[in-house]
Amino acid sequence: MRSDWILDVLTDLKTFARANNMPNLAEQLDDTAIVAMAEIAAMKDTADGQRHDGEAAVGSHFGGFGNS
Repeated sequence: MRSDWILDVLTDLKTFARANNMPNLAEQLDDTAIVAMAEIAAMKDTADGQRHDGEAAVGSHFGGFGNS
């Protein structure tokens, strides 16, 4: 399944925020896009059965808030 469509949505939202004098929202959407790209890449790596170092991806988890 193609999941990078969300990046297009975030770009549209960021464009709207900048055009409507919402610089803080635009900056937050930049950060959100980075998180989305990382998670999409992690999903693709898991689907391929590989991590970035070439070893099998077993039990890997891309963390978020509240993870230690």
